[in-house]
Parts: sequence; structure tokens; C-alpha cells
Amino acid sequence: MNEILSTLLARDPAAATAPDFELLDTVWEAMREGRLRAANCVDGQWIANTDVKRVILWAFRAGILSDAGSEGAFSFTDKHTLPVQRFTAASGRRIVPGGSTVRDAAYVAPGVIVMPPAYINIGAYVDENTLVDSHALVGSCAQIGKRVHLSAGVQVGGVLEPVGAVPVVIEDDVMVGGNSGIYEGTIVRRRAVIGTGVILNASTPVYDLVHGRILRKSANAPLEIPENAVVVAGSRPARGDYAATEGIHIYTPVIIKYRDEKTDAATALEESLR
Repeated sequence: MNEILSTLLARDPAAATAPDFELLDTVWEAMREGRLRAANCVDGQWIANTDVKRVILWAFRAGILSDAGSEGAFSFTDKHTLPVQRFTAASGRRIVPGGSTVRDAAYVAPGVIVMPPAYINIGAYVDENTLVDSHALVGSCAQIGKRVHLSAGVQVGGVLEPVGAVPVVIEDDVMVGGNSGIYEGTIVRRRAVIGTGVILNASTPVYDLVHGRILRKSANAPLEIPENAVVVAGSRPARGDYAATEGIHIYTPVIIKYRDEKTDAATALEESLR
């Protein structure tokens, strides 16, 4: 597969030929089947596969705008290199009717449930028995683990560029509450709970009340939410005399506890939906 990626990247996308698109189909097939990913975990560290991300960008440039089908009163156009996926019941995925789309080169594992409307973008990886609820977005190249619950309205950002940047990663058994947003390469470690309305990104520090520390993105590493952390939306006083006079506070995520048996019971409801 590395040879195929290198061959494609050596070609001028503006002059792509039929053999090039056949090679691209081979890459897309490997990604659909989960054999090739935009990021991999090596000894606990997530590393971006830069060649995969570069090939996705190559496909955007090489594609020709074409009719992408219709659905009722709606019509769609997109690059011919970026089709959508079709599923059958035999595949073991539940794609519930109502307007969801999974783009090609995304991996959706058996046992995944996608509630409408939802969108899973190119290069994403969604592992077994995860629930993608209504109005949820899984961005390009985002990596979602097993038994994750993405509640209604959750936005998981995509990171295609820069190609060396690790995309958003949500590891196994994470619960993400409704209308939350996880962006800019944030890594959420296994069994964490992200409360309703929490926003995590590279510019927002996270205050860990349990350990008395502040978690931030560094020059060499993304923001990481620790394993088992329970994160809720909070606030902290803004600096300056005017802010103090007016009682101005700034939003910040806060780790209020680490997951225990009581938290597990509160997140067990999704099992009854499967």
C-alpha cells in the first residue's frame, strides 16, 4: 500500500489518468475496510499518516465535478473522486433512514449505529458498536474508538491540513454529551465523559480540579483529556479591573471527577438501544 500511495503522490493531480483513479480506488477500498488509516496509535501515542492525508488532498484536486445523484427533491454535485458509501443489512451497520451520509474512504465498523441526519467525512474511522446520534458530525480523518456514544448535535472536527497534524481522536468507551464540540486535534482518552455543551480545542485550557493542574496544548503535543476524566462546562473570572467590576467570566472546561461505578451506571442506557 505504501508503494501505491507514493505512486499517486508522484502524479500531477491536474493530469490524472484512468490508471491513477484505479490506484485511488484501491486506497479508498483499504480505508473503507479499516486496513489503512489517517492516524495510528503506536505505544499509546497517536501519529498521523501523512501520506494518507496527502492522497485525500490529491483526490480533491484530481476530481472532476459531476452529478452525485439525487434524493427526492434534492440534487447533489461533488468531485467524482469523492463518492458516498452505500451499505447493506448484511454489513452489520445500522444506517437509520432520514438523511445521513458517509463519504467514501471512511471506515464504519460492524455494529455502528448512525441516527439521522448525521455526516461521517472522508478519512474518518468509526470503530465497533459506536453510536453516532442525530445531527452529529464526524470530521475528516477523525478517529473514533469502540463503544463511543456521540450524542445528538456533537461536532467532531476534522484535521486534513497541516498533513502532519494528528486529527481529533476519541478513544474507546468515551461518552460525549449533546451539543459538544471537539476540535483541532484534541485527544480524548478512553472512558472519559464529556458533558453536555463542552467545547474542547487547542486554545482553551482545561482545569483539572481533582489533581490541581491545567491541561493545555503544547508546541509538540495536542490537548489531551485523561483516561476516565469527567469534563463539564465551567467558567473562570476574566482578568482586569473592568472584568472584575462587571463580573465577567470566561468559558472553560473543568474536570470535576474521574469515572467510577456511578458514572458507568449513568452512561449504560445506550446498551439498551442496540
